[in-house]
Amino acid sequence: MAKAIPRRRNGRIGLRKSKRRIPKGVIHVQATFNNTIVTVTDIRGRVVSWASAGTSGFKGTRRGTPFAAQTAAGNAIRTVVDQGMQRAEVMIKGPGLGRDAALRAIRGSGILLTFVRDVTPMPHNGCRPPKKRRV
Repeated sequence: MAKAIPRRRNGRIGLRKSKRRIPKGVIHVQATFNNTIVTVTDIRGRVVSWASAGTSGFKGTRRGTPFAAQTAAGNAIRTVVDQGMQRAEVMIKGPGLGRDAALRAIRGSGILLTFVRDVTPMPHNGCRPPKKRRV
């Protein structure tokens, strides 16, 4: 005789997470010289979608180009537009070439930007330099 299949009591079968509606979010762009990473979060900081130039199909030195950053931003935003995001804040970090291109792609996606902030870390005189070499 076959065993009975145990059923869950709460009735959840299939996908664990349902797609939730996100009207407002934060888009973090980290632009380094070698890559550009675009992360889309909700207001509380939970990651909803992310993409990088590497995951968008670019390898090697092409990951640092503005076109790779534009493609990565488009890939990250496409999924959240389907979830209903209309407004977003943009935080840009880093000195890379993809800063402006990623911002241009975000503007062209149809999401209304409330503000754009540069959060690149700046040292307040930084680390102590090494001792001078004695000859």
